Amino acid sequence: MSATAPSPPASIAGLKPEQMPVAQHELHGWTHFFGLYAGEHVAATEFVIGATFVALGATTSDILLGLLIGNLLAIASWTFITAPIAVQTRLSLYTYLHKIAGDSMADLYNWANVLIFTVISAAMITVSSTAVRLLFDIPAQLQWYPTDGMFVLVVLGVGMIVVLVAMYGFNAVAEFSSICGPWLVVMFTSGALVLMPALAESVLGRTYLTGFRDFITIGDRSIWTGINSEGQPGVGLLEVIGFAWAANTLTHFGLIDMALFRYAKSWTYGICTSAGMLFGHYIAWIAAGIMGAGTAALLSTTIVELDPGDVAYRALGWSGYVIVIVAGWTTANANLYRAGLAAQAIFYNHSRGQVTFTVGCVTVLIACFPFVFSQMLPLLTYAGLLVVPVGGIVFAEHVLFPRLGMTRYWAAYRKLSHSIPAIVSWAAGLVFGFGLNALNVMSFFYLFLPTWVFTIILYTIMARAFGAADDYPEPEAAEQQRAADIKAYQADLAAAEGEHPRDRSGLTRILRAVAWTSLAVTLILAIRVMFSSPNPITYDSNAATFHRWGFVCTLLYFAAAYWALRREKSLAHPHQSPST
Repeated sequence: MSATAPSPPASIAGLKPEQMPVAQHELHGWTHFFGLYAGEHVAATEFVIGATFVALGATTSDILLGLLIGNLLAIASWTFITAPIAVQTRLSLYTYLHKIAGDSMADLYNWANVLIFTVISAAMITVSSTAVRLLFDIPAQLQWYPTDGMFVLVVLGVGMIVVLVAMYGFNAVAEFSSICGPWLVVMFTSGALVLMPALAESVLGRTYLTGFRDFITIGDRSIWTGINSEGQPGVGLLEVIGFAWAANTLTHFGLIDMALFRYAKSWTYGICTSAGMLFGHYIAWIAAGIMGAGTAALLSTTIVELDPGDVAYRALGWSGYVIVIVAGWTTANANLYRAGLAAQAIFYNHSRGQVTFTVGCVTVLIACFPFVFSQMLPLLTYAGLLVVPVGGIVFAEHVLFPRLGMTRYWAAYRKLSHSIPAIVSWAAGLVFGFGLNALNVMSFFYLFLPTWVFTIILYTIMARAFGAADDYPEPEAAEQQRAADIKAYQADLAAAEGEHPRDRSGLTRILRAVAWTSLAVTLILAIRVMFSSPNPITYDSNAATFHRWGFVCTLLYFAAAYWALRREKSLAHPHQSPST
């Protein structure tokens, strides 16, 4: 049993835990971040983005090479920009921004977050609804607006469940999401394996491949053909690299993932994002393209006439319903929760639940319009462009100011309620970035780079003129003393809490073994479809076996993995209700 929690010293008595650096005893090892990024970056959006590359007319070689290079650049961005700042400060971006730019800038930033996460959450609700619509035989929604009243009712039903869970049950959903990563990777991979023989038959006249050259031939002729949906030459290697890099500028160059990496023991854990980028984006985007093209071949249609529900069901059977609903649902909940937190920071006189409900209602209305998921590729890029200037401001303050003889936190030391250099730099960065896009100076996938550099230069020049070049010995000394007080207080907290025991019981080990065995069986069944289907009759039989037993394995995996998770959580927090 833990000892009585110590009282904070007077110098930090008014601070909330979120305003303090993360304590040493709360840090996590690399496996935590590996699993975290695997779960977060294999989501329902992968169905949309994978199909988008097909519709944009990328070539097979550009996809294989361009996605690899772009995702490696994204990993490097997290590792060398986001993680070091997060580990050195142990603060979230919001807390750091409040220290360097004041209340006004923080409020503007929160409004941007409300907008971004509301749209992303709406897109995920729409994606989940594409699976539910199949149960009611509702036609695919291919326009930017809904064309069937029943689809609107489905979105409202799915969306309100998301809203209520984000309001009251987010902890349980977050825990459930943590076990989805391994299953999602297996299912995306399995879907591609299951539909590859169908593609082979449509292109090569046989259901099997004799080597990698056959894969390239199938890709060039029926998946990534180099011709877009309008019959024109498609995007090239640079565009593919640019999108793979820019897809997550919101979190790496934009520094939102400081909130995650402040818990890392070392900045080198930024490399753990490879679990999301290589296993998630690289494999999942390629697999989604194969599944989309395979479904189009089986249904004698085009990939632009399909939605994620069609593709997932044809590839994975009943597990396809599960993957679209679960992947969309968990992602929507996380992003709606973030939107609610950002809105509650603005409307602080209202509870988080009330604010989340209001934001959620707006989100559900947006989700009724299918354009939010069909335009995910540009939406993600523009969302990143919206916050990249903020990341540039923080990068300048934290990394460049000490090297230029300037003072970090100068605005806080001057007790400014708002920082004119920060606000003007952000606004100018937006004008600069979107202005370049309007003038069509360069591919919009790369707009974040000159925008980031422009904002850094402008903010550094303006901050120097407004007082960042001055010395503030007394406030700096007070800041150092407060940091020492926080560290001592957190050490006392760690001693009072003690160590949380790990669940090493036999039942929990059996449950984990069942979960991992279920995944292994699913993958083996998919490999059997791919490599043991010499003719269409055998292929149909093997695919049916996969669909049937793959669904059974899905149910076993989630039941065993979630039961094991709850057992471990109850041991770590014996007085906590399992439903919280």
